[in-house]
Amino acid sequence: MTETIVADYLGMTLQVDALDNENLAYFKHCARHEFHLQKCDDCGLIRYPVGTACAWCGSGNFTWTPVEGKGEVHSYTEVVHAIQPAFKPHVPYLLLVVDLDTQKGAPTEHEALRVLGNLATPDGILAPPEMVARVGIGSRVRMVFTDIADGLAMPQWTIDEEAEQPGQVWRYPDD
Repeated sequence: MTETIVADYLGMTLQVDALDNENLAYFKHCARHEFHLQKCDDCGLIRYPVGTACAWCGSGNFTWTPVEGKGEVHSYTEVVHAIQPAFKPHVPYLLLVVDLDTQKGAPTEHEALRVLGNLATPDGILAPPEMVARVGIGSRVRMVFTDIADGLAMPQWTIDEEAEQPGQVWRYPDD
């Protein structure tokens, strides 16, 4: 039987319960620094977040599939006032919504496989302010992993320095 994973991340307790089979499997892949998502065996679409059924066709049949962790920032939230005390030393930080290159334009032309994660340095540390200032809608990013505990790593995003970046990214106007 799989056991509950309990770990500390920036002074906060994280827990993935033993009965949460989908998230346990997801984080097991992440712990190996491999990004896998569920691909529906019936309609063929990949889904995120992980779950018990396909969001498009309702099927419970799926296969864990390796997915390239590269894409473009679709949207973001810049946190400037951390509610969690553990995050206060890291403000401002970005939570990104990333359109993966995989499955872009599916199931319709306006959709994409979108994955959430914090902006981090290439070694998985929350990004410093000068890095935060460089990222906006349209930035090219790649996935990195932050090791939290044995069997648990957090998928995060960093600037993809090998990708061609847009000349100017869109950012929310400063106050």
